[in-house]
Amino acid sequence: MPRPMKPLFSLLLAAASLCCAPAWSQTDAAYPTKPIRLVVPFPAGGATDLFARILSTKLGEQLGQTVIVDNKPGAGGAIGSDQVAKAAADGYTLLLATTSTHSVGPVLNPRLPYDTVRDFTPIAHVGNAPSIMLVPNSSPARTVKEWIALSRQQPGKLNYASSGNGTIVHLTAELFKAQAGLFLVHIPYKGTALAIPDLAAGQLDVLFDSLPTGLPHVREGRLRALGVTSLRRTPMAPELPAIAETLPGFESSTWFGLYGPRALPPALVARINTAANKALADADARERLARLGIEPEGGTPGQFAAMVAADLAKWKAVVVERKITLN
Repeated sequence: MPRPMKPLFSLLLAAASLCCAPAWSQTDAAYPTKPIRLVVPFPAGGATDLFARILSTKLGEQLGQTVIVDNKPGAGGAIGSDQVAKAAADGYTLLLATTSTHSVGPVLNPRLPYDTVRDFTPIAHVGNAPSIMLVPNSSPARTVKEWIALSRQQPGKLNYASSGNGTIVHLTAELFKAQAGLFLVHIPYKGTALAIPDLAAGQLDVLFDSLPTGLPHVREGRLRALGVTSLRRTPMAPELPAIAETLPGFESSTWFGLYGPRALPPALVARINTAANKALADADARERLARLGIEPEGGTPGQFAAMVAADLAKWKAVVVERKITLN
């Protein structure tokens, strides 16, 4: 009578599982053993890059390894994002993504070389930067309510500037128009810095600039601020009301988040997430981010993924309803 094969099969299966176990499970406890690359898909000197410089230092301290910022700008953040999507899922290549790359980009550009959900592993929501509603000092409106009333009195007569079609500056203004029921003329620029002089001169009527770049013009007396686009007042400019106090539910912020390539092992996700949360709790990091106009966030990978999904759905609705294109 032949011997049963089950015990032999079980032994072979156990041996196979040992020799074929994923490499990361054998080295996870030692991670990281070499420098980590943090890809920033935008040029050096911008808000995302400055944030990355602070985050990389503090993250490196928590992980016990150097985190190197690697700027890979181009195509609205798609070039750098694509590099991370195609990198090895070993925890040594990370992406500092933003609203532009993972909420707005996939809505406006269906030809991206990656899927922002399938090809990335969410790790941590690391920060938010609200925008600020700016008007010329010559504007008769001194509150959001007054500005809305002024616009309604002369539909189509007032304009707004943006940093280009499909940018978060453009979409924020369109969301404002939709919720307030306004008819404003869009004047696109190649960046908000180019629009500021025309706004100060009274040739433009309103601009929703990022808080880090817009607030200095207010504090230096060149422009007037009417409100911020965060759902509640921000501690970085507590004197300014939230636009949501006039338009309930209005919110538009640029978020920043850490991603890895898809299939990043859960143990590495947990390790980096824990380090990121501790880095964001660092008093020096919080002070430096506040000076940039960025509010540190934190939380779990699941919370981050849910936030991005909701944000993408919101901007998709705006793009579809307002018929916004990149052209």
